[in-house]
Amino acid sequence: MINGGSETAVAPVGGSQPLDWKFSQVFGERTAGEEIQEVDIISAIEFNRNGDHLATGDRGGRVVLFERTDTQDHVGHRRDLEKMDYPINRHPEFRYKTEFQSHEPEFDYLKSLEIEEKINKIRWCQSSNGALFLLSTNDKTIKLWKVQEKKVKKVCNMNVDSTKAMGNGPIVGSSISTSSKQYIANGGCTSNDFSFPTGGFPSLHLPVVVTSHETNLMARCRRIYTHAHDYHINSISNNSDGETFISADDLRINLWNLEISSQSFNIVDVKPANMEDLTEVITSAEFHPTHCNMLAYSSSKGSIRLIDMRQSALCDTHRKLFEGQEAPGSRSFFTEIIASISDIKFAKDGRHILTRDYMTLKLWDINMDSGPVATFQVHEYLRPKLCDLYENDSIFDKFECCLSGNGLRVATGSYSNLFRVFGCSEGSTEATTLEASKNPMRRQGQATSRPSRSLGNLSGVVRRVKGADNSGVDANGNAFDFTSKLLHLAWHPTENSIACAASNSLYMYYA
Repeated sequence: MINGGSETAVAPVGGSQPLDWKFSQVFGERTAGEEIQEVDIISAIEFNRNGDHLATGDRGGRVVLFERTDTQDHVGHRRDLEKMDYPINRHPEFRYKTEFQSHEPEFDYLKSLEIEEKINKIRWCQSSNGALFLLSTNDKTIKLWKVQEKKVKKVCNMNVDSTKAMGNGPIVGSSISTSSKQYIANGGCTSNDFSFPTGGFPSLHLPVVVTSHETNLMARCRRIYTHAHDYHINSISNNSDGETFISADDLRINLWNLEISSQSFNIVDVKPANMEDLTEVITSAEFHPTHCNMLAYSSSKGSIRLIDMRQSALCDTHRKLFEGQEAPGSRSFFTEIIASISDIKFAKDGRHILTRDYMTLKLWDINMDSGPVATFQVHEYLRPKLCDLYENDSIFDKFECCLSGNGLRVATGSYSNLFRVFGCSEGSTEATTLEASKNPMRRQGQATSRPSRSLGNLSGVVRRVKGADNSGVDANGNAFDFTSKLLHLAWHPTENSIACAASNSLYMYYA
């Protein structure tokens, strides 16, 4: 059945109903007219595997951790609620946990190149012994961090009584005679006739270090993985084996062992012998969620390659190639630029891949390489403005994408701090536009997005194009703001909750 241009916004039978999104929390909310510091702008967001922790990175090289609190409040009452057959009506709530400086600005003296401290990606590793582990990277250096609660140690039984101390001089009431001595700064003495009495000072004793019940969160860098990339690192991804991870730049993908920072293995190299023959670069890479031998990477030409590391040490050939088909007569100067894939994500089941290019979201089935199974129009109203967007470099903005834990919905960002949520289950027409503010549904005054005509049937498989939104103004008639862009967002792994970054503010929503 072709999901065509139906005028109704109600999901047909068999399609899931659109979610009702509500505001949950905001961290770092800015006041009207407040000037935003460049270093405070959020550049990475990531939930951990069970969704109990959230990490953000910013352009100042800092990593901020948040922990979930609503589950802790209900632990003691869960059994009682189950006995009463009451549902646990709650949504994820988080609080600030800690922060640390992950990267500092550096300078490559060999290449005369400044390396900024901006965090490009954050990926959580498996927890161990109550400690949290995560990887963070800037353009050149990857670091493994361990965050753990440590009991505070204090020094007790000091010889100095703080109530009798007078600056840096002698102690009032001391048994040591000081009448004939001249003291100088920092407790020095100009006389050399000081002598210990026979038997010493019985009141002197060694201080004692004791462990208190107080705890402090400590972040410690365990490994530094560096000197492996000539170009800027655009992605890192953990393997399902829990032991290895990959890092990708424009031309190469390297495989690392978490325990070994001194060497890595190059598994993909697209650098030609002559750089003038270079036609495409790697834009993103990610491991398969369950098969430790498989990974996918995207390119600036809009293609996705699935590779199997068991085939050879250097994966020169791909196992599968996924490419979208260009509509006849649609090619223009901007075609290749807007086709470049900025982000790639595997669905939790490993069966589907979600990709984001400048104009669309595409959902691919790894068992079908003839084309995407669904295409979602994110901001089609920008197509007539591509020349202006090229002039101000906005056309090169790299938007991220994410999938819900059950794989029924996908989300990505847009301009004017908007983000869009699409239903990708069979028959769904869900295409919601939300604003990163305390009133996310404020933009719903616009004409309701609806599915447009299908691209057609290729190899007998139905493809859907959804969510075309041709309006160029918001509900109040204001033009969209291309300087306010929502590039980074993440979907909670088990619940319908989204965290997104609007400049230096972290907004959270639930449905």
